[in-house]
Amino acid sequence: MTTIQIADHAGIRELRLNRPDVHNAFDDRLIAELTAALQDAGGDPAVRVVVLTGVGASFSAGADLNWMRGMAKASEAENREDSLRLAALMRTLQFLPKPTVARVNGAAYGGGVGLIACCDIAIGVNTAKFGLTEVKLGLVPAVISPYVMAAIGVRQARRLFLTGEIFDAETAMNIGLLHEAVSAEYLDDTVHGVLKQLAKAGPVAQREAKQLAFNMHGLTEPVAERIDHDNAALIARLRVSGEGQEGLGAFLDKRAAAWV
Repeated sequence: MTTIQIADHAGIRELRLNRPDVHNAFDDRLIAELTAALQDAGGDPAVRVVVLTGVGASFSAGADLNWMRGMAKASEAENREDSLRLAALMRTLQFLPKPTVARVNGAAYGGGVGLIACCDIAIGVNTAKFGLTEVKLGLVPAVISPYVMAAIGVRQARRLFLTGEIFDAETAMNIGLLHEAVSAEYLDDTVHGVLKQLAKAGPVAQREAKQLAFNMHGLTEPVAERIDHDNAALIARLRVSGEGQEGLGAFLDKRAAAWV
């Protein structure tokens, strides 16, 4: 793999998004490789915990510009299939049968926020910025919405989905996206402390406890997959709509959209 670095130590598998030159933004290859890496970790009996982080200054900036440029020119059907691949990544991470920890080393936007929301535990640097800015492009955070809403609740999601505002780590912690926000010098120590706690628990009990939490909240993988298909159709429709085309075009051209 080229977009994902994989490291194992004492039952911990660390997956590092490895596109630092573009702030670990998503493209087709990263989505495919991260999905495969998660599936492999989920099925490996030697792996007790999965840690997800980014290489460089950012956790993940969301969609890659060149990928967005391609999707702006793609058909509705092509956009739907593209969205389903991203949905499969988020669903794989959400329902991974192992504890997952997001080590949020920097900024996270769009799909990057989705990855954090899908992890069981999220620890981030207190300088990180976050955003669900899709409405500024005439779009919505459709694919990641079930996972973000499960993490932060409907009320907070309504505000952030509607405004597209950038928010800081303290806000991310207050709304439930992050469990802890610490200075960069303490990030690894804090993550290590969480890993020590996870190591004390039985792996079968952890798997059952995670499933219990999902069941009590009405979250199951088959239900999530059905929702993902509906949301993929929604974002595909919006991407090829007049407003979506104007928003994407304005963003790529670095100009204000017509509605601003």
